Parts: sequence; C-alpha cells; structure tokens
Amino acid sequence: MARVYNFSAGPSMLPEPVLQQASLEMLDYAGSGQSVMEMSHRSKVYEKIINDAEALFREAMGIPSDYAVLFLQGGASLQFSMIPLNLFGEKKKADYVNTGMWSKKAISEAKKYGTVRVVATSEDKNFSYIPRLDKSMFDQTASYAHITTNNTIFGTKYDTIPDTGDLPLVADMSSNILSEVYDIKKFALIYAGAQKNIGPAGLTLVIIRKDLLGKAMGITPVMLDYNIHAENQSLYNTPPCYSIYISKLVIEWVMKMGGVAEMEKINREKAAILYDYLDNSRLFKGTVEKPYRSLMNIPFVASSEQLNEEFIKKATAAGFINLKGHRSVGGMRASIYNAMPVEGVRKLVDFMKKFETEHA
Repeated sequence: MARVYNFSAGPSMLPEPVLQQASLEMLDYAGSGQSVMEMSHRSKVYEKIINDAEALFREAMGIPSDYAVLFLQGGASLQFSMIPLNLFGEKKKADYVNTGMWSKKAISEAKKYGTVRVVATSEDKNFSYIPRLDKSMFDQTASYAHITTNNTIFGTKYDTIPDTGDLPLVADMSSNILSEVYDIKKFALIYAGAQKNIGPAGLTLVIIRKDLLGKAMGITPVMLDYNIHAENQSLYNTPPCYSIYISKLVIEWVMKMGGVAEMEKINREKAAILYDYLDNSRLFKGTVEKPYRSLMNIPFVASSEQLNEEFIKKATAAGFINLKGHRSVGGMRASIYNAMPVEGVRKLVDFMKKFETEHA
C-alpha cells in the first residue's frame, strides 16, 4: 500500500528519511549487534545517542549554555503539574494566558498548588484569536507567566512573544517547536510533547534556565523535580530510549534541510498554499482571524455539516487521513508539521478544488 498523507494533530507523520534510517538500524545499531529498543540506557553506545541528541537540539534551537535540556516523559500534560511544583516557590502565584483547551488544562493543574490569575483570554470568540498583551498586564511579583505559543485545536499562534518584563516566561511549545526560529533567551522554560515535530510519542522535551533549578516545593515527588533530572543528565530512571533516538534522527534531518530557519520558510510556504485557497474558496473557509493563523494547524469548515462529513470520508479514501476537526471547532483540521512535504499540501488543495467543483 502506498503511504498516505497524515494530517493528524499528533502523533504526526515522521520524515521518510528518518523512518528509512531507523529501519536500516533496527536490528544492528552502529555495529552493536542490537536494536536501540533493546539497549541498556547505561551503556556507552546509548550514552552517545542521548548526548548527541542534546547537542543537536542545542545547535538547532540556539540553546544557550545556561539552560538545561531535559528528556522526560508524561507529555505536556505532566508539565502542567511539574511547572508549578518547581517554579511556584514561596510566592505560589502565576499569570496565565488562556488561548485554548491546553492552556485551560494547565491553569486547572496550577490552581492545585497556588494562585493563578488569568491575564487575558480569547474564549469569548471560541479561541479564534490571540489576546493582545503588554508588560503592564503582568504581575511582576508573581512566580512566572505562562503561554501556549501555538494552539493545536483552534489553529492560532502568537505573532509576537509577549514582553513579561522580569517575570520568567514559560511556554508550551508542543505543536510548533522546531517549526520557526525563536530567541530562547526570551523564555525561562519551554516544554513540548515530541509527537508533532520532534519524534514519536513518549518523549517530552524541557528547556529550562539553570537558575530556576533546585527550587521545587517540598511536596514534589522525586520524579517530578527538574533538578533531579538535570543532575542525572536525563538518566535518573530509564528514559524513553527509542523515542530519543528517533528524535536525534529527526534533528539530523532538520539540519540537513537547512536548520530551523529553512524549516520556517518551508512551513510558511505550505501554510500560504492552503490559506490562499481557503480565502478564495466558495465552499470552504478558515475559522481563525488572519493575524493569528497557525503555521502548523489549519482548521476549516465547509458550508454544511453534511459536506464536512462527506469531504472527510472522500479525503480519507483518497489518502488524506486524519482531517477531522476537533469537536470544539468541528469541520476539518489539516496539521502540516515539519514532516509534511509541500507536495502533500498541494495535493490536498487540488483534492479540495475538485470537491468544490462537484459540490459548490
């Protein structure tokens, strides 16, 4: 069977060269006579894999030496708890911006450990935009501020990173990490589930400024203490070994493509192809206000629910899978992460044009 174009919000498609490389190394990695899946995480062979992975991430994202890079588990959802447990300190209060389901869940978890103030929200318009923010809106006596840079479900992204003054900025970057260039120094902590742009599910990446380590609440379980993982080079317990290995291959692929800056150019090209069509279509339309449109997740709807269902069915049969939108938005959603080739977006638009001709 031919490979399909997978527009899933996650787990997402992986670059074919990565899958091919992994298949070649499945039974014998680097002459070790074993698969990475079987390998001891304490072995010299695996130590090189995880060290190389960290070095590649640092190079690709421009991560300064005063930041720790952690390979963890539990997804972004566990970070909703780990962040307040590690950063609340004595103040036990934080500012959050509510731009969708994942920020709502982050807020809910943080409230279990301290006081959360919602600085701004876009819930009034079903999260179809990003609220305008300025430094005066943030409480400089709080422990940190939290944003979600890209909202997977609603298809919005921050066009600029807010200035929070001296308040440490924490960002959930799960669905757009490695997709565009960011100045890491603007953030105190970045976290991301791997299953969209980094690699397979099971790995969570955390980038944290080192001066924030060692400040966890007394009630923090040892496995949820960032400092424990930093002191043990992400090897305090058995890490998600194979996911880290695949992620290393993904970063190598990104670098071969020209790095994150080049990925951003490609991603903007892909998004423009689909948005330009949606803006001129008589049948389909986007659901997000233009200034806040995501490069990664593009929700859209047809003129009726019946046509939405028919389109999804026919698209799936044609090899364009996982286009069904989240129930809170409805319609369709095309997630076009780094591994989605430009060709995949062009072919989807061609299919949409044909569908429109038949139904408009």
